Amino acid sequence: QVQLVESGGGSVQAGGSLRLSCAASGPIYCMSWFRQASDKGREGVAFIDSDGDFSYADSVKGRFTISRDNAKNTLYLQMTTLKPEDTAMYYCAASPGDHNTWCALEKHAYWGRGTQVTVSS
Repeated sequence: QVQLVESGGGSVQAGGSLRLSCAASGPIYCMSWFRQASDKGREGVAFIDSDGDFSYADSVKGRFTISRDNAKNTLYLQMTTLKPEDTAMYYCAASPGDHNTWCALEKHAYWGRGTQVTVSS
């Protein structure tokens, strides 16, 4: 069992930046960010494995950067050039795996409680 705790959400104007963090209780291969707006389904935003391979949703490419510190079991999401459509609850998620795992396709077993990001126009 891995516990995940997100932090760093908040309110920002369009064009601004925020950095989200997710502290995991132990090491785990896949760590990812998902988001869910109040009127939409859940969307995978960014994925990274402990080898450093990553991927992004098209909607955030060039604006968001995912990274992780394996020594600290911590995941980050640097969000820049934020848009009102980025407004959502952002969730950290994690899943076991190995070098054959493509994290973006994994059903994530562990989830944080989420942190709200609100972008005003």
